[in-house]
Order: sequence, then structure tokens, then C-alpha cells
Amino acid sequence: MKNNKIFTLIILLTTLFTVQAQKKMKIYISADMEGVVGAVTGDQLGPGGFEYERFRHFMTAEVNACIEAAREAGADEILVSDSHGNGENILIEKLPDDVMIVRSWPRPLGMMEGIDESFDGAIFLGYHASTNSKEGVRAHTMSSANITSVKINNIIMPEAGINALIAGHFGVPIILVTGDDIAVKETQNLIGNIEGAVVKMAISFHAAKTMTPEASYKLIREKTKAAMKRIKQFKPYTLKGPLTLELSLKNYRPVEMLQYYPGVERISSHTIQFVGKDIIEISRFLRFVTGYNIALKP
Repeated sequence: MKNNKIFTLIILLTTLFTVQAQKKMKIYISADMEGVVGAVTGDQLGPGGFEYERFRHFMTAEVNACIEAAREAGADEILVSDSHGNGENILIEKLPDDVMIVRSWPRPLGMMEGIDESFDGAIFLGYHASTNSKEGVRAHTMSSANITSVKINNIIMPEAGINALIAGHFGVPIILVTGDDIAVKETQNLIGNIEGAVVKMAISFHAAKTMTPEASYKLIREKTKAAMKRIKQFKPYTLKGPLTLELSLKNYRPVEMLQYYPGVERISSHTIQFVGKDIIEISRFLRFVTGYNIALKP
């Protein structure tokens, strides 16, 4: 009987170790464009810009550099989120055949759509500083045209902070951020000592001292591998709920209208407050505020 119990235990341990050995390493990549190497103005960032098509290639190449390095470091499965502008920037035909990509809008989880508990880590590529920043290239949070401040539990939140909280909700740590020096520092100061790839140094809102594209791809590969090597050291970024969102807008009338929404309080001429049970509820509210228009078609 004793030998049977020992044999059964050995079988159970062997099965456990086999399952763990077969578990896939999954990485989530959220890719923005303002933090891409060389990007400094609207000329590079939207379909109307004369350099936009070139910079779609640079953005795609940064994503591919990250994918390549992550795979070399052990990643088995990768999901990419095209998280800039219209969500249709990355040249999908240039990505590896087995990579999936999230495109366009609306999405309940915004720049983090598709993330869940199965991922081992998340990477922020081409990110920028918050709208509260005085220094970052193209610094804004969600909408440079409409939003002047975003706080959660009285903490200033860049897009990296909001997105890190969404990842953290699912137990996924952020392991790397790339962009200008201000964006990288702001993100690290907020969520911890993650890896950072500085591909340009901010001079002003529309100017930077920048690397060349090939140099940025090399740096991103190096930093991705460094992040993957440390992946077990990183902790998910979380805040205990309920979460209080303070959102400041440039114009009066949206604030006047939003105070009619259940759960919204107007706390100043340009600021509303909304309390959500968790970051998912906050995220859905932000998608509504920034995306709804009664004239939307179809």
C-alpha cells in the first residue's frame, strides 16, 4: 500500500511538471506611435501627414524588433494591439504569420483590448508622456484635443498608467516601455523599475533629439531580451477599488452634459468625477466619454 501511494505521488508530480513545462509564454504588445523613433509632429502621425506612410513602416519595424527578441527569449504566443489614432497603422502583412493583431475602435479595454490572465507580461511600444507633463514629445492622455488631466485615486495617470492598471487587473505585469526619455521616466516612476528603451530625447512638444530607425530597433531588441530575462521579477500594477476617476476637459459643454450621466459628479467648471468598482468599469466609461458621438455611423 505504501509503495502504491509513493507511485501515485510520483505520477502526480510528473504530470504537474509536464503541464508546467508545456505552458506557453504569452506576451502582449500595445503599440502607440508618438513614441516611435523620429516621430515629433502630426506630419508623421496621421494619414494626412506627408511622412505618415514612412512612419507606419518604422512603427511596424519596432513592433517586429520586439516580437523577434521576445521569441528569442522564450515567448511562444504574441498579441499586438494597434493602439494609435485610427488603430490601423501597423502594416499587418509585415508581421509574422502566427501573430494576431487588434485593430480599430471601439474596444472596451482600449489600448489593452484582448489582454487576459493567460499573459505573462505586457510591453508598451512607442508610448508618450501624459497630458500633465510639461516636457514630453506630443504629451497627452487619450485626447490632446479634449482632455487636460486624468487622475485615478488622485494619481496623475498617463495612458501607460491606465493601461498598466488594466493589465494589473488580470495579474499581468508591464515589463518594458519604449518612447522618449520623459515618457519612459514617467512610466517607470509610476509603475516600478521596468525596462525602458529611450529612442529619442524630448526637446519640446514638437522637437526631439532622436536615434535613427536601425539604432532604435537594435535598442528595442536588447531591452526586450533584458525584460524577458527579468520577467519573473515584475509585479502587476494595481490600485485597490473602488477607483475614483477625475477627468478634466478643455471645454465647458461636455462637462455640463456628462454630469447627467448616472454616477458622474461635476466637481469644477471643467472636471467631472466618476467612481468605478474597478479599472474595467473606469475603462468602459473613458471609452464612452472619448468615443461617443450621436452622429456616429453606421
